[in-house]
Amino acid sequence: KMVNGGIVNNWMCFNFTRNVQDSVARGFCYELAQMCHISGMTFNTEPILPPYTARPDHVERALKTRYSEAMTKLKGKELDLLIVILPDNNGSLYGDLKRICETELGLVSQCCLTKHVFKMSKQYLANVALKINVKVGGRNTVLVDALSRRIPLVSDRPTIIFGADVTHPHPGEDSSPSIAAVVASQDWPEVTKYAGLVCAQAHRQELIQDLFKVWQDPVRGTVTGGMVKELLISFRRATGQKPQRIIFYRDGVSEGQFYQVLLYELDAIRKACASLEPNYQPPVTFVVVQKRHHTRLFANNHNDRQTIDRSGNILPGTVVDSKICHPTEFDFYLCSHAGIQGTSRPAHYHVLWDENKFTADGLQSLTNNLCYTYARCTRSVSIVPPAYYAHLAAFRARFYMEPETSDSGSMASGAAGRGGGAVARGGPRAPGVGAGAAVRPLPALKENVKKVMFYC
Repeated sequence: KMVNGGIVNNWMCFNFTRNVQDSVARGFCYELAQMCHISGMTFNTEPILPPYTARPDHVERALKTRYSEAMTKLKGKELDLLIVILPDNNGSLYGDLKRICETELGLVSQCCLTKHVFKMSKQYLANVALKINVKVGGRNTVLVDALSRRIPLVSDRPTIIFGADVTHPHPGEDSSPSIAAVVASQDWPEVTKYAGLVCAQAHRQELIQDLFKVWQDPVRGTVTGGMVKELLISFRRATGQKPQRIIFYRDGVSEGQFYQVLLYELDAIRKACASLEPNYQPPVTFVVVQKRHHTRLFANNHNDRQTIDRSGNILPGTVVDSKICHPTEFDFYLCSHAGIQGTSRPAHYHVLWDENKFTADGLQSLTNNLCYTYARCTRSVSIVPPAYYAHLAAFRARFYMEPETSDSGSMASGAAGRGGGAVARGGPRAPGVGAGAAVRPLPALKENVKKVMFYC
């Protein structure tokens, strides 16, 4: 059962597949609604309008027409969810749909492929229900210790946990921008709900440009903003507390860029805090998460069933912080997930800055515990969820770019090359970045979409 079930009163279904009849679509939606209800959500089994079948090339017109029909019928109430049935190979349809829903209509949507509609399994429906719940503002899992305020490093005072990532275009693309995403926890002491923000920046620029921005407004004079400031304000609104501790998990930085990223991004976090009120400087812990490396961990005695799991891998929760780590710096390997197939790849965490004076055991334990709160599955995952969510949000934002600048592919940061390139609009220029062509900003997310985990 979910910890906090979301509420879906008003929803509708779109079908973009010719070979799914209305009766089949209706049956699938009913089964999905039942599963959401069993899992702990409040879910109305009757859609606001009957399932609507449309051609994939008419996606924009169909969505907007049907949306206005629904809003007329709802008389000012909100539409909570859109369930969409897509063909198995849907090309650009998925991206177009997400862009229209999240940046134009302010709707969260759940897409399902035709093959799953015809071959429904309870497991599939339960997994989709997990995704729907967080998209409508529910919570799937909470650490038991969080409820009794016993999480070390988090429960004693209001703590906000950030995740950040940059995805770059594929190597062949010379002009596409890179996309940065930042997510931050919006609940305390549970730390399981994360709001996300995204922005486009210069091609292959690894430093996140929009963490903090200053610009001149003709009416208001000097104005400050940026992703960190906006997320700190939304944390305050959601919890009624000012964060008194910041933990920042940064994904996808190669070792050669540690110093540069730390200097620039820590400075941006500090400026964002100071812009909220004078002398507001909560202590910051800045941790880089790396998944792309060649270190693998094995049990000393492969025949000892106490030290390996079913797949022959080391047990989840295994930490290595000596012998193979850096002799002077604070880093550790953590295998937080259970291997299913092949050899588990542990995540490598580098603590670049720690004003919170965490012990090694404390930070390792917190990171491992957070890996059990990932919304999309009921197991622990291999990297800490805020970093995972930032990666998902950045990947989603690739679909928001205008068709001529977007190519559906993107590459995780830290995977190749150390590009400089142009600087994004506003904000201080990152070190080592030349001023080139301005980057076209992404269309803004609607306010109600920003507040929920739309990227799941």
